Amino acid sequence: MDEKTMVSDTLASINSELGRYAEMITQTENPQLKQTLKQIRNQCEMSQEEVYQIARSKQYYVPAAKATAEEVAHVRSILTQG
Repeated sequence: MDEKTMVSDTLASINSELGRYAEMITQTENPQLKQTLKQIRNQCEMSQEEVYQIARSKQYYVPAAKATAEEVAHVRSILTQG
């Protein structure tokens, strides 16, 4: 397995973990557990950012082009309709 694959797999794994933490946080009623999960999630987010920066610096990950102002306005209008 090469480095690029390992970095990509790590990012995918961390992103999956972040989703699971979000689910657990919203579903728990215990305030102490909720706070602990939030702290773990925050640490996970910091790890994700570090790995993301490594991937960017090595050009293993190239983000999508930035949305135009018109695209942002269109999405905003869709999300605010209701």
